[in-house]
Amino acid sequence: MQIEILGCESFGARSLACTVKTGKKNILIDPGVALARLRYGLPPHPLEVAAALKIRKKILHAAGGATDIVISHYHGDHMPMKAEDPYQLPVEALPSPEGIRFWCKGPEKISGLSARRRKELFHFLGFSLPSAEGSSFDCISFSKPVPHGTRDKGFGTVMMTRVCEGDEVFVHSSDIQLLDREAVLEVLALKPTVVFSSGPPLYLFHHVPEASEEAFENALLLARNVETLILDHHLLRSLEGYRWLKKLAGKVESTVLCAAAFMGREPELLEARRKILYEKMPVPRGWYEAYAKGDTGLEENL
Repeated sequence: MQIEILGCESFGARSLACTVKTGKKNILIDPGVALARLRYGLPPHPLEVAAALKIRKKILHAAGGATDIVISHYHGDHMPMKAEDPYQLPVEALPSPEGIRFWCKGPEKISGLSARRRKELFHFLGFSLPSAEGSSFDCISFSKPVPHGTRDKGFGTVMMTRVCEGDEVFVHSSDIQLLDREAVLEVLALKPTVVFSSGPPLYLFHHVPEASEEAFENALLLARNVETLILDHHLLRSLEGYRWLKKLAGKVESTVLCAAAFMGREPELLEARRKILYEKMPVPRGWYEAYAKGDTGLEENL
C-alpha cells in the first residue's frame, strides 16, 4: 500500500487530501483545498495562495489516474466546488469522471449549504452521488456517520474511509477532530495500522480549554493503539497546535507526526503565521485584484 498526502495545513493550505494505492486501486480521498478568507483580520498571503495552487495541481493530477474518489463531507476544503472563491478547487477543473467510481457521504445530518454543494456536484458529474456510508467493496469500506468535531453541537457528520491490503490498514478519519471518544473508539474498531485525521482546532478553544484536554486524552488512546498517527488540518492552524502535537509525540512509542513530516517535508504552517508573513513580506497594493484577473503569473511559475 502506498499513501501519499497531497495537501494539509502543514503544506500551507486547508486540505485533507490524499491518495492510497493498492494492487488494484488508486483511491483519491477528499479532493479539495481552501484558504481562510480572513485570519487575524487579513486575507490569505500570496505564499498561501501559491501553496493552495500547488495542492490543487497535485489533486488534479491524482484525479486523472484515480479508480475511486471519496468525499467524506461537503466542506470546501474537502471537495471540488462550484466556484465560490478563487482559492478553492473548481469542479470544472476535474477530469472526465468516466471510469471513476465515486464514494460519497450521504445527505443525512448535513447542513443546507452542504446539501446544496452535494447537489451541485452530482449535477456537474451527470449522475446521482451514492450514499457510501456503511458500505464496502473489495479493499475499501466506509463508516456510518460520525460527528464532525463535538457530538450534537450542530457541526454535522463525516464519513471515515478504511483501505486494507495484506496486514496494512489505513483509515482516513476526516474531521473527527478527536473531540468525541465514541468516534475515536470507532476508528480503533477498524483495526488501523495508519490513521490520518484532523486534530482539534485549538485556535478556537480560548473559552473552552477543557476541549483541548479531552482531545489530548483521545489522541493518546489512538496513538497507543496504532503504528502511525498523522494529525494535521484544524490542529495546525495555530502554532499552539504544533506544540500540542510535539507534546503528544513525546508521550508514546508509536509514530505521531504531521502530514508534511510523514511526506518527508518541513511543515510550513502558513495560515498560523499569516500575521508574521504580512510583517516580513508586505503584499503589494493591487495584488489581490491582479490575482482575480489571472495577472500575477503565479500559476505559470509553479
